[in-house]
Amino acid sequence: MDSNPIIGRFAPTPSGPLHFGSLVTAVASYCHARSQQGKWLLRMEDVDTPRNVKGASDDILFTLEAFGFQWDAVVEYQSHQFDHYQRVLESLIERCICYACECSRRTLREANALQGPLGLIYPGFCRDKRLNKNGLSIRVNTGDCCINFVDQVYGHIQFNLSRQLGDFVVKRADGIYAYHLAVVVDDERQGINQIVRGADLLEASCLHLYLQQLLGYRQPQYLHIPLVKNALGDKLSKQTGAEALDHSCKNGLLTKALAVLGQQVDTEMEGASSTEILNVAIQNWEPDNISLPALKKT
Repeated sequence: MDSNPIIGRFAPTPSGPLHFGSLVTAVASYCHARSQQGKWLLRMEDVDTPRNVKGASDDILFTLEAFGFQWDAVVEYQSHQFDHYQRVLESLIERCICYACECSRRTLREANALQGPLGLIYPGFCRDKRLNKNGLSIRVNTGDCCINFVDQVYGHIQFNLSRQLGDFVVKRADGIYAYHLAVVVDDERQGINQIVRGADLLEASCLHLYLQQLLGYRQPQYLHIPLVKNALGDKLSKQTGAEALDHSCKNGLLTKALAVLGQQVDTEMEGASSTEILNVAIQNWEPDNISLPALKKT
């Protein structure tokens, strides 16, 4: 990492209220940036507009404030950046890095496409068809590229993109820009150089690194944290019925989040404010204490 100031971020999707898994990610990204005298930005990842829930963005902001978080710039919204995404996409198309694809998930299933960590591995059926892009999805040709990076928790990560992940979509057939494109463009535009997020995005980070290389963007630091799971062993999420954060239990939830992250918890701060708990957590922050027993570090 160069000598530039640390800029981290928290980027929730406004598809519902924050839950405990969201809080763990927010605490980790906040403490990791602040412990290095860095900035912490807040971005609403609302690019997938059909998933957005009315009022969810305001609810998320209210909850973060209630739990003591303070961000360093105006909140940004991906839904305001569509023109920027399109310009970047057109630059990739002009360089023949992307191509139109008419394949559906059903097409891939019927072709017995292999299953990878991010879903069905696209075999490149449409790479050389030169299809008209109107009304079709746009994919990035991964060629035979091998991406590797060092994650601050999981160590050395390496994937052959075409064999293990496949050519990936950057704009859907319904006209919605894909998360992979939006997040890479936004992180570069906002100067983000430290990314802390859940381990479910570990493989996706290889796609993001590939796009960063193609676009000449800087490579951020990556730190992926343990997934918080429910009683059934599923990732705690809105889809698995995660409950909204209870504002009446702020201190207890913050303390629990820090414990999940393997951090030192001061039991004498029961009467402290949420901001005070976070400030002490920043002072005591030890990223090396984060571990995920269910998955071996590579």
